[in-house]
Parts: sequence; C-alpha cells; structure tokens
Amino acid sequence: MPDSAPERMAFRPRQFDLIAFDWDGTLFDSTAIITRCIQLAVRDVGGTVPSDEQASYVIGMALMQALAHAAPDVPADKYPELGARYRHHYMAHQNDISLFGGVLAMLEDLKARHHWLAVATGKSRRGLDEVLQTVELKGMFNGSRTADETAGKPHPRMLQELMREFGVEPARTLMIGDTTHDLQMALNAGCASVGVSYGAHEPEAFQVLQPRHVAHSVRDLHDWLLQNG
Repeated sequence: MPDSAPERMAFRPRQFDLIAFDWDGTLFDSTAIITRCIQLAVRDVGGTVPSDEQASYVIGMALMQALAHAAPDVPADKYPELGARYRHHYMAHQNDISLFGGVLAMLEDLKARHHWLAVATGKSRRGLDEVLQTVELKGMFNGSRTADETAGKPHPRMLQELMREFGVEPARTLMIGDTTHDLQMALNAGCASVGVSYGAHEPEAFQVLQPRHVAHSVRDLHDWLLQNG
C-alpha cells in the first residue's frame, strides 16, 4: 500500500478512496483502431466481418471472449489464429493511439487529492504494462488488474481484487468506463460507477446500470470527479 493508514485517514477523499478506470475508450483513444483490428482479424480467418457496432460492442471483454462474440461463425479451432491476426493488426497500429486530451491533468488532480488510482481492463497484462511504462504514466496508477490474470468483464473479480489490495469497501470504490461491461462489473461488485459517452458503447444503454453520472467529455468527467469524488 502506498501510504500508512493514519496518513491516509488524515487526507481521506470526499467520497471515493479508490477510483478504477477502464483503459481503452475511457482513458486511451483506441476504440476506432480496436474495432478495425477485430474486423480485419475476422476477415483474415474467413469469418463474417462484424459491423462497426458489433465489433465495438465487445471492447472491454477479455480478448478471446471478445473475438468469439464478434465472430460467432469462426470455429473454435481457429481461435488461436484469430487472436494472432488481431495482435498483428493491433501492433501495426498501436502508435496511432493516444490518451484523450485532458486525461493526464485529471489523473494528476485526483492523485493530489489522495485518491488511489487503478486500471481495470480487458487488455492483457503484457499490453497494459507496455503502455504504463511511458514517461507520462509511470507511477501514475497505484494498482491494476487485467482480464487475462483475473476474469473478463462483467465478472466483478478485477474490482474485488483491487478492493482487497487496498483495503477499500465497495461503498468507497468508483469504477469509470465506456461500456456496459464496465458498469455491469461495478454493479456486480457493489460499487458505484460513472459512464463516459465518448467510447465504444452508446450511453442510452447505461441508465439501467445506475451510473452516478454519464460524462460526455474528459473535461466533464474531470469536473464531476472534483465535485463528487
């Protein structure tokens, strides 16, 4: 744990001690690239290419779960090839992806307010570690969980493990994401959530999952967290 309990209690944030972020489509502007890479991978193995809506819907799931959902006519014995083709296309375009504008300033403000920051993502551990080693993100997050080391969304295990790691109860934990998978995971874990409308899923689907807020930009999210976090 990054600081002692007495020190932590002296500077306890207003409502949430632990704020967990989804990665792709929430902090990282990668939705269009991931959608296209899924479509190209399915085409490469001879499956029916999913629409943009079908391909973007699975963002946030564990990789093979996502690909199987997006390509139901691809037989299971082709899944290894399907995954390899997705990784091939993604690696070719990974430098096209960047943080949404304003994300770094938001994270820095939250750290200054003594929130613990974490990532809960459908990315692989290897993929997440690669992006977190960039200079601007090094040391920004206190913890992280990925689908390949826990369970894919909307299973609550990622959040449950993070809460145990930091000794934080669900009522003091907030999950932020751009998909119904993120918000359903928060609901399954007994945590509050905030949705963002600028990622993979249409925000009209969020309301049944009871988010505290739906942010329409990083600035909107930043302001809401400063007022309510």
